[in-house]
Amino acid sequence: MSAAEAPATGGGEPARGPVPPGGLLDVLGVASVVLDTDGRIVLWSPQAEQLFGYTAEEALGQYAARLMVHEEHSRLVGRLFADVMRTGQSWAGGFPIRHKDGSTRLVEFRNMRLLDDRGDVYALGLAADQSTVRRLEQDVALSERMVKQSPIGYAVLDTELRFVSVNPALEQINGMPAAEHVGRTLREVVPLLNVGDLEAAARRVLETGVPLIDDTLVGRTPADPDEDHTWSHSLYRLEDTLGHVLGVAVSLVDITEQHRASVEAETARRRLAVIADASARIGTTLELERTACELAEVAVPELADVAAVDLLDAVVEGRPSALGPSESAVIRALAVRPAEGSDAVRAADPPGQIARYGPDRLVTECVRTGEAVLVPRVKDEDLPLIARSAEAAVLLGRAGLHSYLAVPLIARGEVLGALDLKRTRNPAPFDEDDVLLARELAARAAVQIDNARWYQNARNTALTLQRSLLPSHPPVTTALEVASRYQPAGATSEVGGDWFDVIPLEGGKTALVVGDVMGSGVSAAATMGRLRTATTTLAALDLDPARLLEHLDKTTSALDHSIATCVYAVHDPHLRQCRIANAGHLPPARVRPGSPPELLDLPTGVPLGVGGVGFSTVTVDFEPGDELVFYTDGLVETRSDSLDERLALLLSLLDDPARPLEETCDHLLRTLRHPDNHDDVALLIARAQELG
Repeated sequence: MSAAEAPATGGGEPARGPVPPGGLLDVLGVASVVLDTDGRIVLWSPQAEQLFGYTAEEALGQYAARLMVHEEHSRLVGRLFADVMRTGQSWAGGFPIRHKDGSTRLVEFRNMRLLDDRGDVYALGLAADQSTVRRLEQDVALSERMVKQSPIGYAVLDTELRFVSVNPALEQINGMPAAEHVGRTLREVVPLLNVGDLEAAARRVLETGVPLIDDTLVGRTPADPDEDHTWSHSLYRLEDTLGHVLGVAVSLVDITEQHRASVEAETARRRLAVIADASARIGTTLELERTACELAEVAVPELADVAAVDLLDAVVEGRPSALGPSESAVIRALAVRPAEGSDAVRAADPPGQIARYGPDRLVTECVRTGEAVLVPRVKDEDLPLIARSAEAAVLLGRAGLHSYLAVPLIARGEVLGALDLKRTRNPAPFDEDDVLLARELAARAAVQIDNARWYQNARNTALTLQRSLLPSHPPVTTALEVASRYQPAGATSEVGGDWFDVIPLEGGKTALVVGDVMGSGVSAAATMGRLRTATTTLAALDLDPARLLEHLDKTTSALDHSIATCVYAVHDPHLRQCRIANAGHLPPARVRPGSPPELLDLPTGVPLGVGGVGFSTVTVDFEPGDELVFYTDGLVETRSDSLDERLALLLSLLDDPARPLEETCDHLLRTLRHPDNHDDVALLIARAQELG
């Protein structure tokens, strides 16, 4: 097999079998002409026919000089022909020829002497259109100049993915001379890169011809083995003019700085998104624990794998929170996210638990100094300074804790506690950017947590006052069986001024009262207490219910323009009746064995404190076994349902007069009470008894 049939591959080994021809000669359209010693044409190629315009029949046997050369050039051509035939030295150059159509064209010639096996001498002329040759030379020179001078790295790989050529820019990128690239594979030239994906992509391009454009490659090369770089690379298949696959061209642009800027911009965008998310999600309620959970939920997983929100116990209790250098931190855990799962979660303090952290602990340092504490890379000796106990330190080590960050929760100049962040799955250590984000989250959340803390303290105060003013157990009477409930408003609202009372009167009679002071908080609770006291005092005078409400109206008007609703009833077991008066309150329900429950038809009246309007007393039958159900609007009013629908539902739930009263109270609250109700509920049920 000849060398033409088995050219060497990029690896230096012969290719197996014949290789398809290239298309360069077809581009040039090289013509072949053979002359005998007299200058007659004896061989004429098809390309010669295209170049000169004469067919083989027209050209063969003709003197070449007469056929193709103008008369003024005949002597020069004859001398050149004689020199080649005499000396055997080739001649090359451009020469004007005459085309069959009469035009003149410049043609590049290469003439040489031939000798056959009988010793006969011939002249071979190879010719190509000079404009085509010049254009190809310009294209090659331009391409070579562009590739060599381009800051973009270029390489050509053969079909075995071995380097055929590289430009100077790629020499610098790879840190290796071009000559050392040739014949070697990607893995041999850039061993620090993970080239598996690049090789797979190059093979796909070879097979399909579909180019790969602007894919990203990250890694290191011998030129800079200590730092990662990012490149944008493109691959496209090289083919000749006949479509034969020659290999793969690779272009490589270092976009490290642009990539870093893009990553930083994306990081900044993500952090802004986290802060925006925090603004929307943290502080949706004034419930302390819920607010802490919202902060932890925002931090996971965007910032940490495990987040804990801890408050100093003194802060929760409303005491000063400053710590001395040798003092331990008594911390109450409020929230941990995720709520369950890993050893790192189990190592955290369970929500609601109080733990003592020694003065050497990192979270103690954080709340004592009011500064962030960052341990980018946690070592074994750091674990005891992070964990609450030796057992928790073991759990953190087992969970793979590798980075730790604690930032203080500071509101109105007071350190409330800390946001405790840990990374176990996220491989990146906490950095200064993370500290800034954590501080921003903590600062926003701390204000909400402080608001919730003060609200909860105020609410607890009002609730304590409210409960202290209500009867803990209604008095036992011989004529009535009584059950009651009081539930404060949901966590998003303050305690109101709802109250109830059962007041024994002379002659075996009993006064039943349910009322609701408009407003909330300590003020409403205090007003409720004063009205309850006034009601008890007036009830002892055995006044008619309407008359009693008139006195309460005057008392209420004197209490800083307070407004309250009230239902006052007096049960007389001897007459088996109730006398009832209403001051703007919802009507009580009466339940009688054998009859459907009903709302009593009472004059509504006006609320206490309005003044100037009289009240009416209505007498209703109240036989043994009958029940009266008194309630405040928090039991039946909602924002989504009409009051008539809710009152109808209340009556439908009073379908069993024989049900124990305690069970009836629970049944009504469980069914009618919404967990997020914004109002208190007072409920009082009285059942008439047979006199012994």
